[in-house]
Amino acid sequence: MIKALQKKFIIAAMSAVTILLVALIGGINIANCWLNDSQAGRQLDMLAETEGRILQQQGKPRLRPGDLFHPPIDEDTAMSLRFFSVRFDSQGQVVHKDTSRIASVSGSEAEAYARQAAEGKKNSGYISRFKYRAVLVDSVDNLAASTKDGGKVFLFLDVSSRFGSMLLVLALSVMIAGICWLLMLLLVVLLSRKAIRPIAQNIQKQKQFVTDAGHEIKTPLAVIQANIDAMELINGENKWSRNIRSQTVRLSGLMQNLLTLAKMDEENLKLSREVFDLSKLTEESLYPFYESASLRQVTVETDIQPEVEVNAERSSIQRLLSILFDNAAKYTNTQGQITVSLRKSGTKAVLRVTNTCAELPQADAGSLFDRFYRSDTARTQKNGGYGIGLSAAQAIVEAHKGRIIAEYLDEHTVSLAVSI
Repeated sequence: MIKALQKKFIIAAMSAVTILLVALIGGINIANCWLNDSQAGRQLDMLAETEGRILQQQGKPRLRPGDLFHPPIDEDTAMSLRFFSVRFDSQGQVVHKDTSRIASVSGSEAEAYARQAAEGKKNSGYISRFKYRAVLVDSVDNLAASTKDGGKVFLFLDVSSRFGSMLLVLALSVMIAGICWLLMLLLVVLLSRKAIRPIAQNIQKQKQFVTDAGHEIKTPLAVIQANIDAMELINGENKWSRNIRSQTVRLSGLMQNLLTLAKMDEENLKLSREVFDLSKLTEESLYPFYESASLRQVTVETDIQPEVEVNAERSSIQRLLSILFDNAAKYTNTQGQITVSLRKSGTKAVLRVTNTCAELPQADAGSLFDRFYRSDTARTQKNGGYGIGLSAAQAIVEAHKGRIIAEYLDEHTVSLAVSI
């Protein structure tokens, strides 16, 4: 249990760290992408004012000042931009191409890019490594009046360097986050045992108390039972002796289940496994319950496949069967039905115990395995249960690396399925 608790602590801590790192990396890179896109947009705005005629007397752009998130666009920055422009007239014909500020794009390639952008019918966007902007010729400053024929100018800014810087930031942030995650994992693993030490000590003390108390109570219970037997031999059976016997048996069952839980919760539990016939053991364990079932007019149906073998601790499995059958017998309604089936499914043995009941518990089926859970919230003991049997059954199954589930099949039927 301590290792399971430590594992859960590590998983919870690292899940929180992972969420934080992912949010941090995502935020940084989204902000970086937004800032780069915004800066490229500012540069295109500047180029759009003069159709890309940077620093020419007739078309000197209005350079942009900077702020906290945007560096200024000065003359040196403007001269370092790589871009080209293509101007269409109102009939969609190319009347001017300027690729003087970029060496990697020819005039025909520039025209192809511009026509692709024009077909998209968007005024801005991305094509390949270029961010483009379309502006009406009439809105461009410092152009001759004769050239303002109602056409469009497509400006393409090479942003490949920005893509490269964004990918670099992404790669570096992921790498640094990965290193931080591994260091945090190492730190959490080293500190986890110290963090859960108080809880582990309390759990260990509780288990030791249950074990010691169980063994100490065994002796007085045995003495009480022996004295009841002697009293009944001398004075005969009466209602007081019957009450004492029934409560002694009840307390003995509780102690047995508590000891089973304490044993199965041990940190380094080693089961004495052996291969045995589970079919035969199931039939033998079910036999004592036939008489009590018949007294309540409860029918017991079995569908047990012969020679189903398992590799498990025989005494623990016998205890498991006793708990399941006892639970079914206690909670089955008068004139109800108990069905026991056993099948081999692959490498697993699947046991299913189904019983009818007057009414289903209010809680969901998974709550039946909670320790000291009782559908009778008043705990009147009218069924003789103490709410720990199925917890012990679950502990036995999990110690064998198996699985146990509870299901409500209909309004009056409960089924427990065990796979070992």
